[in-house]
Amino acid sequence: MVYRCCRTPGNCIRLLIRFSCRRQYVLSQQANQSAMDTFFISHGSPTLSIDESIPARHFLKSWQAKILATKPRGIVIISGHWETAEPTVNVVDRNDTIYDFYGFPKPMYQLKYPAPGSPELSKEVVQLLTRGGFKKVKEDKRRGLDHGAWVPLMLMYPEADIPVVQLSIQTNRNGTHHYNMGKALAPLRDQGILIIGSGSATHNLRMIGHDDGPLVPWALAFDTWLKEALVDGRHEDVNQYDVKAPAAKLAHPRPDHFYPLHVALGAAGAKAKAELIHHSWSFGSLSYASYRFTTAQ
Repeated sequence: MVYRCCRTPGNCIRLLIRFSCRRQYVLSQQANQSAMDTFFISHGSPTLSIDESIPARHFLKSWQAKILATKPRGIVIISGHWETAEPTVNVVDRNDTIYDFYGFPKPMYQLKYPAPGSPELSKEVVQLLTRGGFKKVKEDKRRGLDHGAWVPLMLMYPEADIPVVQLSIQTNRNGTHHYNMGKALAPLRDQGILIIGSGSATHNLRMIGHDDGPLVPWALAFDTWLKEALVDGRHEDVNQYDVKAPAAKLAHPRPDHFYPLHVALGAAGAKAKAELIHHSWSFGSLSYASYRFTTAQ
């Protein structure tokens, strides 16, 4: 039957090879077209979970309608609230809700975000990081989601029906380390996995003012520099923000809430296009600036 269409076995083999190559090309193009963007979300105060007056809360609640209509197959989230000496991935069937904050209103401690885990996705994260040159990658088979993960996700995906895996940061390392973590995780985007860095564009809790107070110059200077560096594609400057950016030590006395941005940026690639998708302020110095990173085609 096949030979009748191809006339000779040789022609048939050539046609099959051409068809196979063409199919692989089409599948490759489809994968590239459907690759997930990556995101950095400034999650700000834990009261984001209940306070309707925070503009960023409404931004996150409109996520599926205005930012990302495509439902991801899974989520890998990097939060500024999980610090370890080595990259660590949680490997659980169901994520517990961790209340890693103190002295807040009681209703916040009654919120739950029981998103499923995905041991398979967790294992893939470990494998990708290992192949990417990270010699020690650990697994945590008990940890759930801290508030840097579950608070924004609760607003973005309230159904809690998408598998979520959390990856830790290493405050004993630098921005380039975390950027390279993102680079290693980039293949996940072609599988419909959403990579989110959750931190804060500025984060100095010792210098916050009144919620209706004026914007302080050092916070504005750093926030403006960050936007310009990202939009201009100056990834190396962002990696070396501690020496390149104005007021870097004031904006981030510790790097914990900034390193998630580096992971999300690295996962989008060297030519990623940055887009500011939300911008608001609290307490005069806490920026809720959030970004989308799209890989250039």
